Amino acid sequence: MRHKFSGVGVALVTPFNTDHSIDYHSLEHLIEHTINGGVDYLVVLGTTGESATLSESERAEVLRFCVKCAAGRTPIVYGHGGNNTRSLIEAFDRLDLNGVDALLSVSPYYNKPTQEGIFSHFAALAESSPLPLIVYNVPGRTGSNMSADTTLRLAHAYPNIIGVKEASGNLSQAAHIIAGKPDHFAVISGDDNLTIQMISQGGVGTISVSANAFPATFCRMTHSALDGDFKTAREAFYKLFEATELLFADGNPAGIKAALSHKGIIKNILRSPLCPAGETTNAKLSQLIDRYGI
Repeated sequence: MRHKFSGVGVALVTPFNTDHSIDYHSLEHLIEHTINGGVDYLVVLGTTGESATLSESERAEVLRFCVKCAAGRTPIVYGHGGNNTRSLIEAFDRLDLNGVDALLSVSPYYNKPTQEGIFSHFAALAESSPLPLIVYNVPGRTGSNMSADTTLRLAHAYPNIIGVKEASGNLSQAAHIIAGKPDHFAVISGDDNLTIQMISQGGVGTISVSANAFPATFCRMTHSALDGDFKTAREAFYKLFEATELLFADGNPAGIKAALSHKGIIKNILRSPLCPAGETTNAKLSQLIDRYGI
């Protein structure tokens, strides 16, 4: 029996209009595009969703809209992380989490806490959270790595910490977590191009950026790998990997918004301090999308 959050979770972008207001029409189009493409769950307002530039009321509106559009067809994970532990806990009283299945919470950034500080932060969240937690390790953004030992300590101490989105890029670290984890705990790839490798080690899938634009191909790759059909998985991987690398050339979500704009799903608009991908990246992405039909 597979974990509830196995397969492909899509880290949804937040589309904007030309006046930088939220483009709900395009967001609905995107949700339909990804669900029809076979994604297993939606991740709302993670880093890819530009959550740092949305107000609290905007985040609440986007979450309610996504729950309504999904209409129970897929589970929903909501991004609720930060570097102020008390503030995150106090926010639980204001969040409307009806229709949400789990929370994705990034390891505290900027503060650069010790491993004990990271453990204490997530322990406090786990003790207060009304929903299961997926912790998120992404040292390239946070400035500190959550070690395998800390992840396993949390996994064994708190049954409602049900997984980790592991985006360290370190397959050895992921293997240590997979080898020592309890049965309820899922290891989810946070790097699109390491998804197959992570699954081969015992991971359950990925939370993907690429699946916004290329859900069918990305799901074929991931689901085939989970079924042990690595030949089909590799064929899909090599159709995608150049484009996936380009998605991050000018930062995320600049690349994925460029790809989605090329496919006519959203406008290519980001909120400051982010800006659209450069002309070279745009041109290369367009060529790859057209060449491979993705």
